[in-house]
Amino acid sequence: MEAKQPKPPQPETPKVEVTVETVDNAPLATVPPTSESENQFQEYVDLVLSYLSKLPDYMGDFFGEYQKPLLTVGLIVAAFVTVKVTLAVLDALNDIPLLSPFFELVGMGYAGWFVYRYLLRASTRKELSEELKGLKNQVLGNVPKV
Repeated sequence: MEAKQPKPPQPETPKVEVTVETVDNAPLATVPPTSESENQFQEYVDLVLSYLSKLPDYMGDFFGEYQKPLLTVGLIVAAFVTVKVTLAVLDALNDIPLLSPFFELVGMGYAGWFVYRYLLRASTRKELSEELKGLKNQVLGNVPKV
C-alpha cells in the first residue's frame, strides 16, 4: 500500500552554554515604575476603602436620625407580611375537605351570637356604644369636639 519512507536525518543543533553571574545582596528582579493609570486606580481603591471604613458611622447616624420613621415602616411591613402569611395559612386550611364549611359555620355562629348579645335589645346596643367610645378614647385620646 504505502511505502514507508525513511525519516530524514535531523541536523544537529549547536550546544550553547550560558553562565550567570550573581552578585550577593543584589535584587534578582526590579519592579518597573508604576504608570499613571495604576496610580489613579490606587486612588480610587483608597477612596472606596475610606468610604467603607466610615460606613458604620454613616449607618449609625442615619438610624439615629430616622429611628421613628424606620420603625413605623418596619411595623407596616411586618403587619403586611403577617396578614399575607395568615391568609396563606387560611387558604391552605380551606383546601382541606370539610374544613371550609366548618369555618363558615363558625363564622355564622359568631355573627348570630354577636347579633343576639349586642344588637337585639336597646340596652345592649347602648352597652356596645359605650364600649366603642371607650376604645376610641383609648386609641385616639380625649379629642375635643369641633
